[in-house]
Amino acid sequence: MPWIPGYSQISSSGLTTSSHKFCKLYSSCCSILSDTHTVPLVLSQNRGINRQNCDSGLSSSLPSDCFKYVSWCDIEEHGIQGNLLHCPRVREGPSEEELFLRGEEHTLKKRKQATDTEKWQKKLQENWEDCAELNLSFQDLGDLYQVENFKRILQRLIRVEKLWLVDNSLTDLSAIRLPRCRELNVNKNHFTSFKQLPRIPQIQHLSLAENNIMTLSGISDFRHTPLESLILKRNPCEFQERYRQLVFSSLPNLKMLDGIPKLPEDCSPPDIRGFFKMCTIL
Repeated sequence: MPWIPGYSQISSSGLTTSSHKFCKLYSSCCSILSDTHTVPLVLSQNRGINRQNCDSGLSSSLPSDCFKYVSWCDIEEHGIQGNLLHCPRVREGPSEEELFLRGEEHTLKKRKQATDTEKWQKKLQENWEDCAELNLSFQDLGDLYQVENFKRILQRLIRVEKLWLVDNSLTDLSAIRLPRCRELNVNKNHFTSFKQLPRIPQIQHLSLAENNIMTLSGISDFRHTPLESLILKRNPCEFQERYRQLVFSSLPNLKMLDGIPKLPEDCSPPDIRGFFKMCTIL
């Protein structure tokens, strides 16, 4: 069963809680699936029963399919706010016209004109300005309307101190400013330069593993930040000659690179070996 956006909430005991309405839907679905038939049954989009495709081994759409284009704050009958969610979904779905062209108009209810009161209530739920720690990883940002809404949320994170944006296919966040961010994890994205990162003047721990950063150009922009730990594993720049010396010479405050503390040999000037290189011709 895939995760339903907007229903994952962390309680004081560390367990995930869900809304009452969804629990009833989920339990009824489980009772259907638990019937003893030779071929498993699944709930179809129109709440009918479809048999599983035996050849592919994949079932038809699950009951959660009707939520796949819905942001958590658009799901009715819950009082959860943005900073209470463990990993909120911030994407917006496609327009009704695009859904019709895709043949997926059944996945979204008829949208009504939102009143000013409803817009204000939604804004109160989206209290991103109060978030101190936020995980917006794995958002599956495949379309432009999703990326734009994602950046709209990031621009409101004026108090966030720890932020995870793992595996979101991000390419450029240079227009975003995170004034209080001390820990940022943007692993497994598509950044090609340090210039594409958000402005993070208070950053202390930055993780950029598994991106596509080719050179160390622009790394000196972090020279005047309190950056102590940097991870650049599995980036092309990691294979640059005298890689560690170049990084530490650009960032004097840095204490750890790729999980390894600063070593004495990392303090030597990056070009000192160039004067002693010799070529032997046989």
